[in-house]
Amino acid sequence: IASNLATSAASIVVVIADSPWRNGLAALYSTIMDHRSGQKRAVEYLYPPIEPFDQRVIDMGDGHRVYMEQCGAPDGVPVLVLHGGPGGGCSPAMRRYFDPEVYRVVLFDQRGCGRSRPTASVQANTTWHLIEDIETIRQALNIDRFVLFGGSWGATLALTYAITHPDRARHLVLRGVFLGSKAELDWFYGGGAGAFYPELWARFVTPIPEAERGDLIGAYHRRLFSGNMVEEMRFARLWAQWENALASVTASGAHYESPSDYARAFARLENHYFQNGCFLGQDGWILAHRPRIEALRATIVQGRFDMICPPVSAWRLAEGWRGCELRMIGMAGHALSEPGISAELVHVMDGLRAQMKDS
Repeated sequence: IASNLATSAASIVVVIADSPWRNGLAALYSTIMDHRSGQKRAVEYLYPPIEPFDQRVIDMGDGHRVYMEQCGAPDGVPVLVLHGGPGGGCSPAMRRYFDPEVYRVVLFDQRGCGRSRPTASVQANTTWHLIEDIETIRQALNIDRFVLFGGSWGATLALTYAITHPDRARHLVLRGVFLGSKAELDWFYGGGAGAFYPELWARFVTPIPEAERGDLIGAYHRRLFSGNMVEEMRFARLWAQWENALASVTASGAHYESPSDYARAFARLENHYFQNGCFLGQDGWILAHRPRIEALRATIVQGRFDMICPPVSAWRLAEGWRGCELRMIGMAGHALSEPGISAELVHVMDGLRAQMKDS
């Protein structure tokens, strides 16, 4: 959609002067140009595009085949990139936050999404399966310890892996912290964020009958797993649109349409995890087990105006953890592509180069 909007900008200029919808078109044009310039600013902070030196699919032995790639320095400091969602998948831009002369960057598409197969499958797909997958990847690559780099759900997974395998983590770099708690899910799917974007919230809620609106995760679950592909696709797009619309601090309510296959995998996987409390066993599991990782060092980059994962979670995680530094980014929301977020993440990884090489 971004490229389509950018292509349309010139034609908007042509009609804007004489159009009876002049004011609305001017606002749309301004939004398009702001979007384009914002994206360019974010990209300018990243390292140049890079191709993997290793790509493979690992058969996990239970029906899932997981795509994994490496880029950067083959003998460099290992970094494991954990994408969001669940169900978000990796993108080429995620390779570019790291000095390719220093870091050996490992990325993988978690079960059921991206280039992993089967797509959108929730069978044998839990947090603990993903933790096992990380261990399988680590052992296959003969890596002792990782720097864990994850945002949103990726931060949840990084924390869970570090808690269960603290001897395999060197440093945690987290963005847009999500702790997998009921309070966080209630905020985003119970009307908290909707109070700031009532028109977008109405678009998400209205297709659900009033009698089911007390549990929107459950209501969407029934439709995303109905077995009716048309219905699943429809509600997958609605689910993805709600999150995508609030990802940036400059959210305008624009209707960003994800490709149908991507939306279905993303929505089914995310909803599956949220319907099951992220499979953590108890509410507040991460904070309850934080003592297991307090000997590690961590850096959190958090958007001050993150509507999806509000800063209170990052603050609670960092509070009292002497080795954890919380860097709050003003005028930034949730998205990895926010200029301030991108700039700070690159700055963090650059700042760790000497320390990681010497440790």
